Amino acid sequence: MSADYSREMEVAIRAVGQAAILCDAVQKKITPDVLKKKDRSPVTKADFGSQALISRALLEAFPNDPIIGEEDAAELREPQQQAFREAIHDEFKAIKIETTQDEILSWIDRCNTQEYSNRFWTLDPIDGTKGFLRKGQYAISLALIVNGKVMVAAVGCPNLPASVVETDSDKQDRGLLFTAIRGCGTESRSIWSLENPTSVTVSSQSNPSKIRFCESVESGHSSHGHSAQVAKILGIVEEPVRLDSQAKYCVVARGEADIYMRLPTRPGYQEKIWDHAGGVLVTEQAGGTVSDINGKPLDFTRGSELSENRGVIVTNGNVHQQVLDALREVGVK
Repeated sequence: MSADYSREMEVAIRAVGQAAILCDAVQKKITPDVLKKKDRSPVTKADFGSQALISRALLEAFPNDPIIGEEDAAELREPQQQAFREAIHDEFKAIKIETTQDEILSWIDRCNTQEYSNRFWTLDPIDGTKGFLRKGQYAISLALIVNGKVMVAAVGCPNLPASVVETDSDKQDRGLLFTAIRGCGTESRSIWSLENPTSVTVSSQSNPSKIRFCESVESGHSSHGHSAQVAKILGIVEEPVRLDSQAKYCVVARGEADIYMRLPTRPGYQEKIWDHAGGVLVTEQAGGTVSDINGKPLDFTRGSELSENRGVIVTNGNVHQQVLDALREVGVK
C-alpha cells in the first residue's frame, strides 16, 4: 500500500498560500533598494520572508524533516543589514504573525541542509527573482522528496492568469497554485482562496504546426539559439510563450505549451533541485514527461544539485523523443 501524503499536501498548500500573500504585498511596493547576493543575483525581502514562513510551517508539522532551500541568513545577520531585517519583520507583522527577528533568521537557516536524505523538502521561496522584480511571473515552489522521488509538490504562481496565450489575459484574475501527489494527478486552484481545485492535464498535441515552446524571458537561463534550431527541425511555427520561473512547468502541465527546454548555457553548470522538483511532479502527474537532454530521469539523490543530469527537457510526452532527437541533431550535449 502506498503512503498517504494528504497531510503533507495540506501543510504545503497552506504554507505556499501564506507565502504568496507576503510576496504579493512586497511586490506591489517594491523599490530598487534590494539586497545583493554574493553572486549578484537580486534578493528581496520577499525571498527571505517566503522561506521563513514556509520553514516555520514545516517545523510545526514535520519537525524532523530537513529542508534544502535556496537562501540562508548569513548576510542578513551582518550589522549593516539591521534595517533590512526590520523590513522583513514588518512583513510578518502585516500578516499578523507575532515573532522576533531572531526567530525569522532561525527559520531561514533551517533550510541550510545540502546533503541528500531519504526524506526531505526542497524550497525555492521566489523562483524567477528577476521576473518578480519587474513585476512579472515568479513562483514559490515546495516539494517533498522521499527515497529519491518527488512525492508532493506545491507550485504557487501569484501572477499567472488563467491563460497566457489569450489576448485578454490582462483582464483575467491572477494567482494560481498547482499541486500534485505522486499517483494522484495534478490540480490547480486560486492561490488566494485555496479552494475549488480542478484537474489539469497536458495537451495531446503532436502536430508540429500546433506545438508551442515555453521559454525563459532571460536568455542566460537557457540557450534560445538552440531552441530556435530545434523549432526549425521540428517544423514549429507558433511563437514561444516567454515567462519566468517554474510557471513554465505549470503552463506545460495545463496544456498551453508543449515543450520547455532548460538547455546548458555553459560547461560545468549544475541545475539546482529547488528550481525543478516541484515543477517536475506537477508536469509528470498532469501526463507530461521530464528528462535531461540525454533522456535520463532527473536524479534527486545527489543533494542540492542535479549533478548526474545535463539540462532539463519538459514536454507533453507525445513529442519528447522528437525533441531529444532534434537536440542531438543540433549538437546539444
